[in-house]
Amino acid sequence: MEAKLKKELGTTMLKSTGHTGGGCISEGQSYETDNGRVFVKINHKSEAKQMFDGEMASLEAILKTETVKVPKPVKVIELDTKGCVFVMEHLDMRSLNKFSKQLGEQLADMHMHNKRQLEKLSKEQQTVGKGAGQSEVAAVEKFGFHGTTCCGYLPQDNEWMEDWVTFLSRNRLQHQLNLVEKSYGDREARELWAGLQRKIPQFFTDLEIAPALLHGDLWGGNVAECADGPVIFDPSSFYGHSEFELGITGMFGGFNSSFYSAYHAKIPKAPGFEKRNQLYQLFNYLNHWNHFGGGYRGSSIKVMKDLLK
Repeated sequence: MEAKLKKELGTTMLKSTGHTGGGCISEGQSYETDNGRVFVKINHKSEAKQMFDGEMASLEAILKTETVKVPKPVKVIELDTKGCVFVMEHLDMRSLNKFSKQLGEQLADMHMHNKRQLEKLSKEQQTVGKGAGQSEVAAVEKFGFHGTTCCGYLPQDNEWMEDWVTFLSRNRLQHQLNLVEKSYGDREARELWAGLQRKIPQFFTDLEIAPALLHGDLWGGNVAECADGPVIFDPSSFYGHSEFELGITGMFGGFNSSFYSAYHAKIPKAPGFEKRNQLYQLFNYLNHWNHFGGGYRGSSIKVMKDLLK
């Protein structure tokens, strides 16, 4: 692997720093190279290339917003043996602590970035003699993403759609429930979903939703801070409802009240927020059920029952 890395990165030096990291899905370590320090994620699954390509596209999209710090992606490299590596900038990270408020502000800025681009575009189109295409970053008018991204190792259906409620129901919730059905054939989940599907539009009445660029998997394990501010990593991006991001933030801890206060000072809670938050948590519980097994069945069923009350 190291010879391949040297060749692909065009470096004569490739020395492990002894710094390792990783999560439930991939392992990783840092190396010194001729061009500075890099962090290399390794995954031996057959789907690794698709997963890393999606992560690279996500990081590139977030970088373009110039709102919140992410590691700069370098290259996805297929190994001669099975699997793939993803090379990115090495960042000296520690647990999120003093920059919680700043993360809330920057995340809200990231979520509002596309809406601002859309407003700018509409203004440009109304200005005589100036057509579209003046903005640096293209405005996105639909929900989805320009490639497959994986939440964990499961690929998401990011096919573009005009309507958020349809995208959420079909491409997120139905997609997860199809996987549950395939693995477990759970009758109760199937019956609850049949009822919930009909009810979902009610949670979105009188709500105007502009597509927002999301990190897509923002649990406490994917946030940290550097000396100069917060950093987010391991994204699974797509354009969706900004509230979707907050579903998982509330599930496993790691975000304090200063994060939420700063975020909501910029993006206030809309009426019906709590119910929709449960709906977005449902996606994450189902995704965990599909990744880690039946330990997440109870939470998934409970949320569906609560939403049907």
